[in-house]
Amino acid sequence: MLDGNIRLTYGLDYKGNVCGDKHAHPGLHQLELKYWLNPNQVYQSGVKDSQFKLSNARSICLLDCPTPLEDSLSWVCDYPEGDIHLSMDDWIDRNYDYYEILTPEMKNASLQLQGPCYPVIFPSVNVYWSCQYIARASNASLRRWKQMGGVDIKEDIVVDKSIHSFINSRSSVLKRYMADIGKAWPVLIVCGGLLPLFLSVVWLLMIRYFVAAMPWITVAFFNILIITVTVFYYLKAGWIGNDAISPIIGDHDPYIHVFGRELNHLRAAAILMTFVMVLSILTSIAIVRRILMGTSVLKATKKWYYISNCTQVAAKVIGEVQALIIFPVIPYSILAIFYMVWISAALHLFSSGQVVQNNCNTNCCAYDLLSEKVNCDHCCGYSIRYTPHIAVAIFFHLFGCYWATKFFIACSSTVIAGSVASYYWTRGETSSEVPVLPVFDSMKRLIRYSLGSVALGSLIVSFVESIRFILESFRRKLKVTETTPDSWFGKMVYHTSQGCLRCVEWTIKSVNRNAYIMIAITGKSFCRSSAIATELI
Repeated sequence: MLDGNIRLTYGLDYKGNVCGDKHAHPGLHQLELKYWLNPNQVYQSGVKDSQFKLSNARSICLLDCPTPLEDSLSWVCDYPEGDIHLSMDDWIDRNYDYYEILTPEMKNASLQLQGPCYPVIFPSVNVYWSCQYIARASNASLRRWKQMGGVDIKEDIVVDKSIHSFINSRSSVLKRYMADIGKAWPVLIVCGGLLPLFLSVVWLLMIRYFVAAMPWITVAFFNILIITVTVFYYLKAGWIGNDAISPIIGDHDPYIHVFGRELNHLRAAAILMTFVMVLSILTSIAIVRRILMGTSVLKATKKWYYISNCTQVAAKVIGEVQALIIFPVIPYSILAIFYMVWISAALHLFSSGQVVQNNCNTNCCAYDLLSEKVNCDHCCGYSIRYTPHIAVAIFFHLFGCYWATKFFIACSSTVIAGSVASYYWTRGETSSEVPVLPVFDSMKRLIRYSLGSVALGSLIVSFVESIRFILESFRRKLKVTETTPDSWFGKMVYHTSQGCLRCVEWTIKSVNRNAYIMIAITGKSFCRSSAIATELI
């Protein structure tokens, strides 16, 4: 955690500094865009079977992405230091160009694409805080470059694809998702926490006063929500309208199109939501007859008295134990605070690691302004390396979030079950044994007697479901490949995993919310309550 600087959004320059870091040397405040100086190095990194990697290409941090000029050749020069007596502000004001004040030796090195100045031949746009080359070289700039005696610059789509592949790598996409979570936490709190909390309270109130109409209202609103979310995904995927997400940040030429991996994810989500929407609508149509039967039972008759009585008791409990309506505020608030702390820690964990220089055996020579010569030593780029203990910490952090969520849900289930049980076993009558505030009394019993059982149960459920997820992923891989082990050891492992998966599924069926209900009613341990719940089922 001591190394947990936020490095998820911006890249590293050739010195190992994080773009935008005002404490770097030199100071990079507001210089947030990573720009690769040498187009030939970018080309070389994209050539098949090449040993050169884009992470070793010389890059600096800029305020905006440079574009070539139509009437002259523009340059982007290295950070001013050594004999270049310019401040960083002056360097920015000159559009990063001080080629005219270079010595003849420096100019000759620049014409060899060794710096300190590099020509702007290709236009570039801001794609996720990196300057993406557009493989359309400026003819005027290229002509001027050749007239000055510059080395040959490769013009190929590989220049475009190399940076594009780097930006859309899995690790880069994961970092952007984590960074987006850090930026969008207010929206997540409002839309993922406060709004569902408000709607849940409204739903409980409607159950209290509109019992017969609630099935229709619930089904209608659920389908409307599913359809709305599906249409939203179609809009953002670009299949409806012109509001598709774009990886290009800021104003740009409308004829420039850059494809991002996130768009594929949105389109996959849109297809998934389409199946969910169709399934939801068909299911709603299929249960219309059952809803009609249930509402008719509620309205009149002694027929199906047990179903009617259960529904009426549920509505009556909400009316009598009114604290149940406001009780969800407590676990929601605790979970909201927990998730804010968890996300903050997750951002630091995912951005942790050591900034180390790469070990490369390729030609990365560049002019060093401090030593005043072309330097071919220690010119490799930098990257963030995760140490093993950070990987373990990330895994533990993810599992801890899952366990904590299960724990708070289990506590809520136990409190609600205890409150309803206090009311139900007296058949709604006043009794000296029934507390005046059953919800708060149930919370007190939970904290005093049952908190350990609930913690143990949530841990068991989290651990067992994690094992189930791992075994299920292995089973799906074997099913996709349609291969079965041939050796006796492989067959033994295969059938053992199948048996373990069945045991896990049986355990999950036994160890569920019913166990927490029995904890609230009987006050027994988690294991004993699970056994009682399983016997009753």
